[in-house]
Amino acid sequence: MRAMAYRGPYKVRVEEKQRPRIEHPNDAIVRVQLAAICGSDLHLYHGLMPDTRIGHTFGHEFIGVVDEVGSSVQDLRVGDRVMVPFNVFCGTCWYCARGLYSNCHNVNPNATAVGGIYGYSHTTGGYDGGQAEFVRVPFADVGPSRIPDWMADEDAVLLTDMTATGYFGAQLGDIVQGDVVLVFGAGPVGLVAARSAWLMGAGRVIVIDHLDHRLEKARTFAHAETYNFTEYGDIVLEMKKATDWLGADVAIDCVGAEADGDFVQHVTSAKLKLQGGSPVALNWAIDSVRKGATISVMGAYGPLFSAVKFGDAMNKGLTFHTNQCPVKRQWPRLFEHVRNGYLKPSELVTHRVPLEDIAEGYHVFSAKLDGCIKPLVVPTAA
Repeated sequence: MRAMAYRGPYKVRVEEKQRPRIEHPNDAIVRVQLAAICGSDLHLYHGLMPDTRIGHTFGHEFIGVVDEVGSSVQDLRVGDRVMVPFNVFCGTCWYCARGLYSNCHNVNPNATAVGGIYGYSHTTGGYDGGQAEFVRVPFADVGPSRIPDWMADEDAVLLTDMTATGYFGAQLGDIVQGDVVLVFGAGPVGLVAARSAWLMGAGRVIVIDHLDHRLEKARTFAHAETYNFTEYGDIVLEMKKATDWLGADVAIDCVGAEADGDFVQHVTSAKLKLQGGSPVALNWAIDSVRKGATISVMGAYGPLFSAVKFGDAMNKGLTFHTNQCPVKRQWPRLFEHVRNGYLKPSELVTHRVPLEDIAEGYHVFSAKLDGCIKPLVVPTAA
């Protein structure tokens, strides 16, 4: 089969790889119809994630058709059209029993701090991802769901991570009626988080980024106030001014490890890899909220330490909520929102990249060229 393969930092290509096979009776093989490149895939592409091995296939957002099932699979049939959450989870462990599918205890022998994720290095289990013609799906009776007849494919694929994660980020903010919500990062997850904040009762939603095309999308898709941090000497001071000097009630970090805005922090993390990620956005969030506020962290950080201003957070009495999104737990409510027209994830799609051209797709997305916000990947077989 044809599949994307990692060849080192900033180097990916399409190769001929062996078609995945059933390795366990609970496995299914899915023929991929549509996949996506996620902003967190860029952390792998840039060489920031430990144990990203040569030949690994990325891609944790994908939908497809069941091509083969193991002998123990009961709920899926060959030919079913399915959407697959980015979490690999068993459904029976202590965490799964509590809906914490992203923290499953049985799917990742390589780490204790993170569960299993498709296409996201051996740090998260080493499962090949969906930027390929076929992918092996473990625990096939637990993770995948059939795509509803009324749901468009481009909406379905974006519910496997982007939309669920953005919604989860707003959910973790514990937003109450009338809250002022700051969203750091106007990438796809940040845009969904901003729009979702309205659904949870926000009184104001403010999005901060440095790319004009993303800020324009924040205004049209998320109906948010926007600030380009490069136009201000101190974006924290501007946020204080904008909130009567109190600070926001909620901040959502949707940037993570490669945040711009501070040269030293960016170089020591993204370039020299001396930190688990640039803490610029997270520190801005700590400084921009009021005392007693809540900070939700959706941006992905690596396992090393980062220079986070935790003393300030403690002295301000801040509450932090964070996790990898347990995607399937979000789907019942999200399906309602999509069906009722409150959310239309496919509105964020800007590029559709043939699998054979995926190297160019990664370059365009990484360099933020051509107004790229969310690229989809179309396998040759589809």
